[in-house]
Amino acid sequence: MSLQPLQLVNVPHVRIVGEVTIHPSAAIAPGTILQAAPDSQIIIAAGVCVGMGTILNAYGGKIELETGVSLGAGVLVVGRSKIGANTCIGGATTIYNADLDALQVIPAGSVLGDPSRRVELISDRETSLPIAEMEDLWASEPEEITEIPSTDFAEETTVETPPQSPQKQPGTPVFGKVYVNQLLLTLFPQGHGLKRS
Repeated sequence: MSLQPLQLVNVPHVRIVGEVTIHPSAAIAPGTILQAAPDSQIIIAAGVCVGMGTILNAYGGKIELETGVSLGAGVLVVGRSKIGANTCIGGATTIYNADLDALQVIPAGSVLGDPSRRVELISDRETSLPIAEMEDLWASEPEEITEIPSTDFAEETTVETPPQSPQKQPGTPVFGKVYVNQLLLTLFPQGHGLKRS
């Protein structure tokens, strides 16, 4: 799955709502939204770098970015989360109620958290069979086709053949040609290109 390119943010300010603590040495790019619900808070430590368009939405606890954390552009952190020191999170990553240890590198476009939606993936090794074990669908005998008993309806049924249309003579106008010409004259009102051909 490829990531969509991030759009430039033309919002020159950072929106801060609720209880948010930002260290003076933190760098926060334009278009960032820092929003803490009631009874929640956001804590941004020294040396943190938050990319443009990042959204931190704390509820039910706090979001804490420890010293030196780097969040790429378009990162979404929702719920409660603690991101360890010097962790680097790639752009367009979503973190939902997840804690990350220090010195982690998270690839762009990752989705972290929410253990209630865990998906068990079957590996390719389990699903692929050796060629010798695969069933050959064409090798089996076709099923027996039962014949439909014939009835004596042939005498009663008559099939009429439609009358054959006469062959088109050269120079005979084709039905619809008038409509095509009207369309061409609508598209090309000068008609110069049509008269040459």
